[in-house]
Amino acid sequence: MEFQILMTVLTGLLIVVGIAGVIVPILPGSILIIGALLMWALVVSSTAGWVAFGVGAVLAVAGLLAGAVLTGRKLQQRQIPGRSVLIGLVTGVVGMFLIPVVGLFVGFAAGLFASEFARQRQVGPALSSSGAALKATGIGILVELGLALLAGSVWVIGVWVHFATA
Repeated sequence: MEFQILMTVLTGLLIVVGIAGVIVPILPGSILIIGALLMWALVVSSTAGWVAFGVGAVLAVAGLLAGAVLTGRKLQQRQIPGRSVLIGLVTGVVGMFLIPVVGLFVGFAAGLFASEFARQRQVGPALSSSGAALKATGIGILVELGLALLAGSVWVIGVWVHFATA
């Protein structure tokens, strides 16, 4: 029982890190949540554990896919190449080390705009496409975050049920 409690606490910490990873795309957010839920289900080996894993994993996968599809569709509609987003991600990582707290976001936006400006050679269209890409990315993150939070909530309910019936 003590091992189950220890693993439950560890699982909770991994889920929190996974939720942070949805917001800060350097960490594998939804994937980490799925792994944590699987680990917990294997350790507790109860119906509550497996139901929490199944429902939570479906929610996390749905968030991962919905975020990618929503973002990708909007970028495709605006004909924004993946290269611009990749450059934004790279400059976001650099910005994270140069500007504490907000550097990731500032670096991503600056890199995205620079890439779009280099591609379009005009400030107006580059700002427009960069803004659309930022909005699409933000919506994708919000959808994935909402479903990751739901997956975490399902796990919390699973913990209550497991330890109440153990």
